[in-house]
Amino acid sequence: MVIDKNKFFREATLAICSSLHITTALEGVFSHLSSHMPLDQLILGTFDDTIRSLRPIAFVANGHRAAPPQPLTAQDGLWEWGLSRREPFIISHTAHDPSIRAIARSIGRDDDSDLVLPLRIANECIGVLTLRAQGRDRYTSEHLDLLSSVAEPFAIALSNALAHRMLLKQRDQLIDDNSFLQNEVLSRAGDEIIGGNSGLRNVMDLVHQVAPQKTTVLLYGETGTGKEVIANAIHAASPRRNGPFIKLNCGAIAENLIDDELFGHEKGAFTGAHAVKRGRFERANGGTLFLDEIGELPLLSQVRLLRVLQSRLISRVGGEKAIPVDVRVITATNRDLKRMVAEGSFREDLWFRLCLFPITIPPLRERRNDIPALVRHFVGQKSRELGISVPSPIVPGAMERLTNYAWPGNVRELENLVERELICYRGGTLRFDGLAFEEKCREEPSLVEPLDEAYPLDLDEAMRVHFRRALKMTNGKIHGAGGAAELLGIHPNTLTARMQKLGMAYGRQKSPAYRHIQEP
Repeated sequence: MVIDKNKFFREATLAICSSLHITTALEGVFSHLSSHMPLDQLILGTFDDTIRSLRPIAFVANGHRAAPPQPLTAQDGLWEWGLSRREPFIISHTAHDPSIRAIARSIGRDDDSDLVLPLRIANECIGVLTLRAQGRDRYTSEHLDLLSSVAEPFAIALSNALAHRMLLKQRDQLIDDNSFLQNEVLSRAGDEIIGGNSGLRNVMDLVHQVAPQKTTVLLYGETGTGKEVIANAIHAASPRRNGPFIKLNCGAIAENLIDDELFGHEKGAFTGAHAVKRGRFERANGGTLFLDEIGELPLLSQVRLLRVLQSRLISRVGGEKAIPVDVRVITATNRDLKRMVAEGSFREDLWFRLCLFPITIPPLRERRNDIPALVRHFVGQKSRELGISVPSPIVPGAMERLTNYAWPGNVRELENLVERELICYRGGTLRFDGLAFEEKCREEPSLVEPLDEAYPLDLDEAMRVHFRRALKMTNGKIHGAGGAAELLGIHPNTLTARMQKLGMAYGRQKSPAYRHIQEP
Protein backbone atom coordinates (compact mmCIF):
# COMPACT_ATOMS: atom_id res chain seq x y z
CA MET A 1 0.00 0.00 0.00
CA VAL A 2 1.43 3.36 -1.11
CA ILE A 3 1.23 6.07 1.56
CA ASP A 4 0.78 9.72 0.60
CA LYS A 5 3.60 11.32 2.61
CA ASN A 6 2.15 14.82 2.32
CA LYS A 7 -1.19 13.66 3.68
CA PHE A 8 0.56 11.67 6.42
CA PHE A 9 2.59 14.74 7.41
CA ARG A 10 -0.45 17.02 7.42
CA GLU A 11 -2.64 14.71 9.50
CA ALA A 12 0.16 13.88 11.96
CA THR A 13 0.90 17.59 12.43
CA LEU A 14 -2.78 18.37 13.07
CA ALA A 15 -2.93 15.55 15.63
CA ILE A 16 0.15 16.58 17.62
CA CYS A 17 -0.89 20.26 17.59
CA SER A 18 -4.48 19.55 18.61
CA SER A 19 -3.92 20.32 22.30
CA LEU A 20 -1.39 21.94 24.65
CA HIS A 21 -2.11 19.06 27.02
CA ILE A 22 0.46 16.73 25.58
CA THR A 23 -1.17 13.46 26.66
CA THR A 24 -4.44 14.48 24.99
CA ALA A 25 -2.54 15.31 21.80
CA LEU A 26 -0.63 12.03 22.01
CA GLU A 27 -3.91 10.07 22.01
CA GLY A 28 -4.74 11.67 18.65
CA VAL A 29 -1.25 10.90 17.36
CA PHE A 30 -1.66 7.26 18.41
CA SER A 31 -4.88 6.98 16.40
CA HIS A 32 -3.18 8.40 13.31
CA LEU A 33 0.11 6.45 13.51
CA SER A 34 -1.54 3.11 14.31
CA SER A 35 -3.33 3.23 10.96
CA HIS A 36 0.01 3.36 9.13
CA MET A 37 2.37 1.17 11.19
CA PRO A 38 2.41 -1.39 14.04
CA LEU A 39 1.73 0.36 17.37
CA ASP A 40 0.70 -0.76 20.87
CA GLN A 41 2.38 1.91 23.02
CA LEU A 42 3.47 5.49 22.42
CA ILE A 43 5.90 7.13 24.85
CA LEU A 44 7.02 10.77 24.84
CA GLY A 45 10.04 11.50 27.02
CA THR A 46 12.39 14.37 27.88
CA PHE A 47 16.00 14.36 28.98
CA ASP A 48 16.49 15.08 32.71
CA ASP A 49 20.01 16.39 33.30
CA THR A 50 19.71 16.22 37.10
CA ILE A 51 19.51 12.41 37.12
CA ARG A 52 20.88 11.77 33.60
CA SER A 53 17.74 9.88 32.64
CA LEU A 54 15.06 9.83 29.98
CA ARG A 55 11.90 10.82 31.86
CA PRO A 56 8.56 9.85 30.24
CA ILE A 57 6.03 12.71 30.44
CA ALA A 58 3.17 11.17 28.42
CA PHE A 59 2.21 7.56 27.75
CA VAL A 60 -0.56 6.09 25.60
CA ALA A 61 -1.23 2.34 25.51
CA ASN A 62 -3.74 0.82 23.08
CA GLY A 63 -5.14 4.24 22.31
CA HIS A 64 -5.70 5.34 25.92
CA ARG A 65 -3.59 7.38 28.32
CA ALA A 66 -1.82 5.52 31.10
CA ALA A 67 0.63 6.23 33.91
CA PRO A 68 4.12 6.87 32.44
CA PRO A 69 6.79 4.23 33.15
CA GLN A 70 9.79 4.89 35.36
CA PRO A 71 12.68 7.05 34.07
CA LEU A 72 15.31 5.19 32.05
CA THR A 73 18.75 5.90 33.49
CA ALA A 74 21.51 6.21 30.90
CA GLN A 75 24.58 4.02 31.22
CA ASP A 76 28.09 5.40 30.76
CA GLY A 77 28.47 6.91 27.30
CA LEU A 78 24.82 6.46 26.29
CA TRP A 79 23.75 9.86 27.67
CA GLU A 80 26.01 11.79 25.29
CA TRP A 81 25.15 9.40 22.44
CA GLY A 82 21.42 9.95 22.96
CA LEU A 83 21.75 13.74 23.04
CA SER A 84 23.79 13.76 19.83
CA ARG A 85 21.54 11.39 17.85
CA ARG A 86 19.66 13.02 14.94
CA GLU A 87 18.09 10.20 12.89
CA PRO A 88 15.38 7.78 14.07
CA PHE A 89 16.51 4.24 14.84
CA ILE A 90 15.14 0.80 15.64
CA ILE A 91 16.19 -0.76 18.95
CA SER A 92 17.53 -4.25 18.34
CA HIS A 93 19.88 -6.70 20.05
CA THR A 94 21.43 -7.38 16.63
CA ALA A 95 21.97 -3.76 15.56
CA HIS A 96 25.36 -2.82 14.10
CA ASP A 97 25.69 0.18 16.44
CA PRO A 98 26.97 -0.98 19.89
CA SER A 99 25.13 1.91 21.59
CA ILE A 100 21.79 0.67 20.22
CA ARG A 101 22.61 -2.86 21.42
CA ALA A 102 23.41 -1.42 24.88
CA ILE A 103 20.05 0.38 24.94
CA ALA A 104 18.30 -2.86 24.00
CA ARG A 105 20.00 -4.65 26.92
CA SER A 106 19.03 -1.88 29.38
CA ILE A 107 15.37 -1.97 28.28
CA GLY A 108 15.26 -5.77 28.38
CA ARG A 109 12.08 -6.16 26.29
CA ASP A 110 13.25 -8.99 24.02
CA ASP A 111 9.79 -9.76 22.62
CA ASP A 112 8.89 -6.18 21.65
CA SER A 113 9.95 -3.84 18.86
CA ASP A 114 10.85 -0.18 19.55
CA LEU A 115 11.23 2.66 17.05
CA VAL A 116 12.77 5.86 18.46
CA LEU A 117 12.48 9.36 16.97
CA PRO A 118 14.84 12.02 18.44
CA LEU A 119 13.18 15.45 18.76
CA ARG A 120 15.49 18.43 18.27
CA ILE A 121 15.07 22.20 18.48
CA ALA A 122 17.92 24.46 17.31
CA ASN A 123 20.40 21.56 17.30
CA GLU A 124 19.44 20.58 20.85
CA CYS A 125 17.80 17.24 21.55
CA ILE A 126 14.89 17.97 23.92
CA GLY A 127 13.28 14.53 23.94
CA VAL A 128 12.34 11.38 22.05
CA LEU A 129 9.14 9.78 20.75
CA THR A 130 9.15 5.98 21.14
CA LEU A 131 6.79 3.67 19.25
CA ARG A 132 6.45 0.15 20.67
CA ALA A 133 4.77 -2.90 19.13
CA GLN A 134 4.48 -6.44 20.43
CA GLY A 135 6.60 -8.99 18.61
CA ARG A 136 10.10 -8.95 17.18
CA ASP A 137 11.23 -7.05 14.07
CA ARG A 138 7.91 -5.25 13.56
CA TYR A 139 9.46 -2.04 12.19
CA THR A 140 11.11 -1.50 8.80
CA SER A 141 13.18 1.14 7.05
CA GLU A 142 9.95 2.42 5.44
CA HIS A 143 8.54 3.12 8.91
CA LEU A 144 11.75 4.97 9.81
CA ASP A 145 11.51 7.12 6.69
CA LEU A 146 7.84 7.90 7.28
CA LEU A 147 8.33 8.86 10.91
CA SER A 148 11.38 11.04 10.24
CA SER A 149 9.18 13.33 8.12
CA VAL A 150 7.25 14.48 11.22
CA ALA A 151 10.25 15.00 13.53
CA GLU A 152 10.15 18.80 13.26
CA PRO A 153 6.44 19.39 14.08
CA PHE A 154 6.64 16.84 16.90
CA ALA A 155 9.69 18.64 18.36
CA ILE A 156 7.92 22.02 18.15
CA ALA A 157 4.83 20.57 19.81
CA LEU A 158 6.93 19.07 22.61
CA SER A 159 8.75 22.37 23.14
CA ASN A 160 5.43 24.26 23.33
CA ALA A 161 3.96 21.69 25.70
CA LEU A 162 6.99 21.93 28.01
CA ALA A 163 6.74 25.73 27.99
CA HIS A 164 3.01 25.46 28.77
CA ARG A 165 3.76 23.10 31.65
CA MET A 166 6.34 25.53 33.00
CA LEU A 167 3.84 28.41 32.89
CA LEU A 168 1.25 26.31 34.72
CA LYS A 169 3.87 25.32 37.29
CA GLN A 170 4.91 28.94 37.82
CA ARG A 171 1.26 29.96 38.15
CA ASP A 172 0.66 27.27 40.75
CA GLN A 173 3.82 28.31 42.60
CA LEU A 174 2.68 31.94 42.68
CA ILE A 175 -0.72 30.89 44.02
CA ASP A 176 0.99 28.64 46.55
CA ASP A 177 3.44 31.37 47.60
CA ASN A 178 0.62 33.87 48.01
CA SER A 179 -1.26 31.44 50.25
CA PHE A 180 1.90 30.66 52.20
CA LEU A 181 2.87 34.29 52.72
CA GLN A 182 -0.60 35.18 53.98
CA ASN A 183 0.16 32.93 56.95
CA GLU A 184 3.86 33.78 57.26
CA VAL A 185 4.96 37.15 58.58
CA LEU A 186 8.21 38.04 56.86
CA SER A 187 9.91 40.74 58.89
CA ARG A 188 12.49 42.80 57.07
CA ALA A 189 15.40 44.36 58.86
CA GLY A 190 15.68 48.09 58.43
CA ASP A 191 18.81 50.10 57.82
CA GLU A 192 19.33 50.51 61.58
CA ILE A 193 19.60 47.90 64.32
CA ILE A 194 18.90 49.27 67.81
CA GLY A 195 22.29 49.15 69.52
CA GLY A 196 24.15 48.63 66.27
CA ASN A 197 26.56 51.43 67.15
CA SER A 198 26.89 50.52 70.82
CA GLY A 199 26.10 47.20 72.50
CA LEU A 200 25.78 45.31 69.21
CA ARG A 201 28.65 47.02 67.42
CA ASN A 202 30.85 43.92 67.35
CA VAL A 203 27.91 41.82 66.16
CA MET A 204 27.08 44.25 63.35
CA ASP A 205 30.74 44.36 62.29
CA LEU A 206 30.57 40.58 61.80
CA VAL A 207 27.22 40.92 60.01
CA HIS A 208 28.70 43.34 57.47
CA GLN A 209 31.73 41.09 56.96
CA VAL A 210 29.75 37.92 56.24
CA ALA A 211 26.64 39.34 54.52
CA PRO A 212 28.15 39.61 50.98
CA GLN A 213 29.25 35.96 51.08
CA LYS A 214 27.30 32.70 50.66
CA THR A 215 28.74 31.39 53.92
CA THR A 216 26.52 29.50 56.35
CA VAL A 217 26.15 31.46 59.61
CA LEU A 218 25.43 30.15 63.12
CA LEU A 219 23.89 32.62 65.60
CA TYR A 220 24.39 31.92 69.31
CA GLY A 221 22.35 33.73 71.93
CA GLU A 222 19.99 33.37 74.86
CA THR A 223 16.25 33.26 74.25
CA GLY A 224 14.94 36.70 73.33
CA THR A 225 18.25 38.30 72.32
CA GLY A 226 17.08 38.98 68.77
CA LYS A 227 18.65 36.20 66.72
CA GLU A 228 15.98 36.49 64.03
CA VAL A 229 16.58 40.25 63.77
CA ILE A 230 20.29 39.61 63.16
CA ALA A 231 19.49 36.90 60.60
CA ASN A 232 17.25 39.40 58.83
CA ALA A 233 20.04 41.98 58.92
CA ILE A 234 22.43 39.53 57.22
CA HIS A 235 19.84 38.84 54.53
CA ALA A 236 19.04 42.54 54.01
CA ALA A 237 22.74 43.40 53.58
CA SER A 238 23.43 40.50 51.19
CA PRO A 239 23.15 40.22 47.39
CA ARG A 240 20.06 38.07 48.12
CA ARG A 241 18.15 40.97 49.67
CA ASN A 242 15.52 40.91 46.90
CA GLY A 243 14.96 37.18 47.33
CA PRO A 244 12.75 35.49 49.92
CA PHE A 245 13.61 35.30 53.63
CA ILE A 246 11.99 32.07 54.85
CA LYS A 247 12.15 30.95 58.45
CA LEU A 248 11.44 27.72 60.31
CA ASN A 249 11.50 27.06 64.04
CA CYS A 250 12.85 23.51 64.24
CA GLY A 251 11.60 23.12 67.82
CA ALA A 252 8.02 23.98 66.87
CA ILE A 253 7.57 21.13 64.35
CA ALA A 254 6.78 17.55 65.30
CA GLU A 255 9.63 15.14 64.53
CA ASN A 256 7.61 13.20 61.93
CA LEU A 257 6.74 16.41 60.04
CA ILE A 258 10.12 18.16 59.93
CA ASP A 259 11.19 16.58 56.59
CA ASP A 260 7.88 17.56 55.03
CA GLU A 261 8.36 21.18 56.18
CA LEU A 262 11.96 21.37 54.98
CA PHE A 263 11.75 19.48 51.69
CA GLY A 264 8.03 19.29 50.80
CA HIS A 265 6.26 16.24 49.37
CA GLU A 266 4.99 14.81 46.11
CA LYS A 267 1.33 14.18 45.39
CA GLY A 268 0.35 10.80 46.82
CA ALA A 269 3.46 10.54 49.01
CA PHE A 270 1.26 9.64 52.00
CA THR A 271 -2.38 9.67 53.03
CA GLY A 272 -3.68 13.21 52.69
CA ALA A 273 -0.98 14.35 50.24
CA HIS A 274 -3.48 15.45 47.59
CA ALA A 275 -1.13 17.90 45.86
CA VAL A 276 2.56 18.70 45.50
CA LYS A 277 3.88 20.79 48.39
CA ARG A 278 7.11 22.75 48.20
CA GLY A 279 9.17 22.80 51.37
CA ARG A 280 11.03 25.71 52.94
CA PHE A 281 14.19 25.04 50.92
CA GLU A 282 12.33 25.40 47.61
CA ARG A 283 10.46 28.48 48.84
CA ALA A 284 13.76 30.07 49.87
CA ASN A 285 15.38 29.47 46.47
CA GLY A 286 17.39 32.56 45.52
CA GLY A 287 17.16 33.88 49.07
CA THR A 288 17.84 32.93 52.68
CA LEU A 289 16.53 30.13 54.90
CA PHE A 290 16.63 30.84 58.65
CA LEU A 291 16.50 27.71 60.82
CA ASP A 292 15.86 28.70 64.44
CA GLU A 293 16.40 26.30 67.36
CA ILE A 294 18.63 24.13 65.18
CA GLY A 295 19.62 22.14 68.27
CA GLU A 296 16.09 20.65 68.35
CA LEU A 297 16.48 19.05 64.90
CA PRO A 298 16.14 15.23 65.09
CA LEU A 299 19.23 13.19 64.19
CA LEU A 300 17.71 11.74 60.99
CA SER A 301 16.80 15.22 59.79
CA GLN A 302 20.33 16.36 60.65
CA VAL A 303 21.65 13.78 58.17
CA ARG A 304 19.35 15.07 55.42
CA LEU A 305 20.19 18.70 56.17
CA LEU A 306 23.91 17.91 55.96
CA ARG A 307 23.39 16.22 52.59
CA VAL A 308 21.56 19.28 51.24
CA LEU A 309 24.26 21.65 52.48
CA GLN A 310 26.88 19.52 50.71
CA SER A 311 25.08 18.87 47.42
CA ARG A 312 22.64 21.82 47.15
CA LEU A 313 20.05 19.27 45.98
CA ILE A 314 16.81 18.30 47.70
CA SER A 315 14.27 15.56 47.10
CA ARG A 316 10.66 15.90 48.17
CA VAL A 317 9.16 13.27 50.44
CA GLY A 318 7.88 10.48 48.19
CA GLY A 319 9.91 11.70 45.21
CA GLU A 320 13.10 10.64 43.47
CA LYS A 321 13.89 13.73 41.42
CA ALA A 322 16.84 15.79 42.68
CA ILE A 323 15.86 19.46 42.75
CA PRO A 324 18.71 22.01 42.77
CA VAL A 325 18.32 24.86 45.29
CA ASP A 326 20.27 28.09 45.64
CA VAL A 327 19.78 28.93 49.30
CA ARG A 328 21.87 30.61 51.96
CA VAL A 329 21.31 28.93 55.33
CA ILE A 330 21.45 30.82 58.64
CA THR A 331 20.91 28.81 61.82
CA ALA A 332 20.39 29.89 65.43
CA THR A 333 20.42 28.24 68.83
CA ASN A 334 20.51 28.99 72.53
CA ARG A 335 22.02 25.58 73.28
CA ASP A 336 25.63 24.43 73.59
CA LEU A 337 25.96 22.49 70.34
CA LYS A 338 29.54 21.49 71.11
CA ARG A 339 28.39 19.78 74.29
CA MET A 340 25.51 18.17 72.38
CA VAL A 341 28.08 16.78 69.92
CA ALA A 342 30.00 15.25 72.84
CA GLU A 343 26.76 13.78 74.20
CA GLY A 344 25.87 12.31 70.80
CA SER A 345 22.65 14.30 70.34
CA PHE A 346 24.03 16.48 67.54
CA ARG A 347 26.11 15.34 64.56
CA GLU A 348 29.70 16.50 64.62
CA ASP A 349 29.95 16.77 60.81
CA LEU A 350 26.84 18.98 60.70
CA TRP A 351 28.19 21.13 63.53
CA PHE A 352 31.42 21.70 61.59
CA ARG A 353 29.37 22.65 58.52
CA LEU A 354 27.13 25.08 60.45
CA CYS A 355 29.81 26.61 62.66
CA LEU A 356 31.82 28.03 59.78
CA PHE A 357 31.03 31.62 60.83
CA PRO A 358 29.58 31.81 64.37
CA ILE A 359 28.17 35.06 65.78
CA THR A 360 27.39 35.38 69.49
CA ILE A 361 24.66 37.88 70.39
CA PRO A 362 25.15 39.32 73.90
CA PRO A 363 22.25 39.27 76.39
CA LEU A 364 20.53 42.56 77.22
CA ARG A 365 22.13 42.71 80.69
CA GLU A 366 25.52 43.06 78.97
CA ARG A 367 24.40 46.06 76.89
CA ARG A 368 22.36 48.12 79.32
CA ASN A 369 23.18 51.34 77.46
CA ASP A 370 20.89 50.15 74.65
CA ILE A 371 17.84 49.87 76.93
CA PRO A 372 16.65 53.54 76.68
CA ALA A 373 16.78 53.41 72.86
CA LEU A 374 14.98 50.05 72.82
CA VAL A 375 12.26 51.39 75.14
CA ARG A 376 11.66 54.42 72.89
CA HIS A 377 11.60 52.15 69.83
CA PHE A 378 9.06 49.74 71.33
CA VAL A 379 6.88 52.55 72.69
CA GLY A 380 6.59 54.02 69.18
CA GLN A 381 6.11 50.64 67.49
CA LYS A 382 3.53 49.28 69.93
CA SER A 383 1.61 52.58 69.97
CA ARG A 384 1.11 52.27 66.22
CA GLU A 385 0.12 48.62 66.48
CA LEU A 386 -2.40 49.33 69.28
CA GLY A 387 -3.76 52.41 67.54
CA ILE A 388 -3.05 54.84 70.38
CA SER A 389 -1.22 58.15 70.41
CA VAL A 390 2.40 58.05 71.54
CA PRO A 391 2.37 58.62 75.34
CA SER A 392 4.11 61.41 77.19
CA PRO A 393 7.68 60.93 78.44
CA ILE A 394 8.52 58.25 80.98
CA VAL A 395 8.16 59.19 84.66
CA PRO A 396 11.50 60.16 86.29
CA GLY A 397 13.27 57.17 87.80
CA ALA A 398 11.46 54.57 85.67
CA MET A 399 14.17 54.44 83.01
CA GLU A 400 16.80 53.91 85.68
CA ARG A 401 14.83 50.96 87.07
CA LEU A 402 14.47 49.53 83.56
CA THR A 403 18.20 49.89 82.97
CA ASN A 404 19.15 48.26 86.28
CA TYR A 405 16.84 45.26 85.85
CA ALA A 406 18.58 41.98 84.87
CA TRP A 407 16.24 41.14 81.94
CA PRO A 408 16.56 37.33 81.98
CA GLY A 409 14.10 37.27 79.06
CA ASN A 410 16.25 39.79 77.18
CA VAL A 411 14.80 42.04 74.46
CA ARG A 412 11.63 39.96 74.15
CA GLU A 413 10.86 40.47 77.84
CA LEU A 414 11.40 44.22 77.45
CA GLU A 415 9.12 44.30 74.41
CA ASN A 416 6.38 42.44 76.30
CA LEU A 417 6.69 44.82 79.26
CA VAL A 418 6.29 47.88 77.01
CA GLU A 419 3.23 46.36 75.33
CA ARG A 420 1.58 45.59 78.70
CA GLU A 421 2.28 49.14 79.88
CA LEU A 422 0.65 50.63 76.78
CA ILE A 423 -2.40 48.34 77.03
CA CYS A 424 -2.96 49.65 80.57
CA TYR A 425 -2.09 53.25 79.63
CA ARG A 426 -4.82 55.77 80.53
CA GLY A 427 -2.99 59.03 79.94
CA GLY A 428 -0.19 60.92 81.65
CA THR A 429 3.33 59.57 81.88
CA LEU A 430 4.51 56.00 81.50
CA ARG A 431 5.41 54.53 84.90
CA PHE A 432 6.29 50.91 84.05
CA ASP A 433 4.82 49.63 87.28
CA GLY A 434 4.68 46.21 85.62
CA LEU A 435 8.41 45.91 86.25
CA ALA A 436 7.66 45.36 89.93
CA PHE A 437 5.63 42.28 88.94
CA GLU A 438 8.56 40.98 86.86
CA GLU A 439 10.94 41.48 89.77
CA LYS A 440 8.54 39.78 92.18
CA CYS A 441 8.25 36.76 89.90
CA ARG A 442 12.03 36.51 89.73
CA GLU A 443 12.26 36.65 93.52
CA GLU A 444 10.13 33.49 93.87
CA PRO A 445 12.08 30.33 94.84
CA SER A 446 14.27 29.27 91.95
CA LEU A 447 13.47 26.15 89.99
CA VAL A 448 17.12 25.24 90.33
CA GLU A 449 17.47 24.55 94.04
CA PRO A 450 20.64 23.44 95.83
CA LEU A 451 21.05 19.70 95.60
CA ASP A 452 20.42 17.77 98.77
CA GLU A 453 21.27 14.19 99.53
CA ALA A 454 17.80 13.04 98.42
CA TYR A 455 18.02 14.73 95.01
CA PRO A 456 18.25 12.07 92.27
CA LEU A 457 21.56 11.80 90.45
CA ASP A 458 20.02 9.83 87.58
CA LEU A 459 19.65 12.34 84.71
CA ASP A 460 16.20 11.19 83.58
CA GLU A 461 14.81 11.22 87.11
CA ALA A 462 16.37 14.64 87.77
CA MET A 463 14.61 15.97 84.66
CA ARG A 464 11.31 14.48 85.84
CA VAL A 465 11.65 16.23 89.21
CA HIS A 466 12.60 19.48 87.49
CA PHE A 467 9.62 19.36 85.12
CA ARG A 468 7.20 18.44 87.93
CA ARG A 469 8.28 21.48 89.93
CA ALA A 470 7.81 23.74 86.94
CA LEU A 471 4.35 22.31 86.23
CA LYS A 472 3.39 22.60 89.90
CA MET A 473 4.30 26.32 89.89
CA THR A 474 2.15 26.90 86.78
CA ASN A 475 -0.81 24.74 87.89
CA GLY A 476 -0.16 22.32 85.06
CA LYS A 477 -0.06 24.98 82.34
CA ILE A 478 2.53 24.30 79.62
CA HIS A 479 1.82 26.67 76.72
CA GLY A 480 1.62 30.45 76.57
CA ALA A 481 2.59 33.24 78.95
CA GLY A 482 3.23 31.98 82.46
CA GLY A 483 3.41 28.38 81.29
CA ALA A 484 6.01 25.83 82.31
CA ALA A 485 7.76 26.03 78.93
CA GLU A 486 8.29 29.78 79.31
CA LEU A 487 9.47 29.27 82.89
CA LEU A 488 12.01 26.68 81.73
CA GLY A 489 13.08 28.74 78.71
CA ILE A 490 12.25 26.09 76.10
CA HIS A 491 9.61 25.68 73.39
CA PRO A 492 6.32 24.04 74.52
CA ASN A 493 6.65 21.28 71.89
CA THR A 494 10.16 20.56 73.13
CA LEU A 495 8.90 20.27 76.71
CA THR A 496 6.00 17.95 75.86
CA ALA A 497 8.25 15.79 73.65
CA ARG A 498 10.79 15.40 76.46
CA MET A 499 8.04 14.60 78.96
CA GLN A 500 6.66 11.91 76.67
CA LYS A 501 10.15 10.48 76.28
CA LEU A 502 10.46 10.37 80.07
CA GLY A 503 7.09 8.64 80.41
CA MET A 504 5.47 11.66 82.09
CA ALA A 505 1.79 12.41 81.66
CA TYR A 506 0.63 16.00 81.61
CA GLY A 507 -2.65 17.86 81.55
CA ARG A 508 -4.94 20.32 83.27
CA GLN A 509 -5.47 20.63 87.04
CA LYS A 510 -8.58 18.42 87.11
CA SER A 511 -7.16 15.63 84.97
CA PRO A 512 -5.49 12.46 86.25
CA ALA A 513 -2.34 13.61 84.47
CA TYR A 514 -2.16 16.68 86.68
CA ARG A 515 -2.46 14.57 89.80
CA HIS A 516 0.52 12.64 88.47
CA ILE A 517 2.75 15.72 88.26
CA GLN A 518 2.01 16.67 91.88
CA GLU A 519 3.67 13.53 93.16
CA PRO A 520 6.79 14.27 95.18
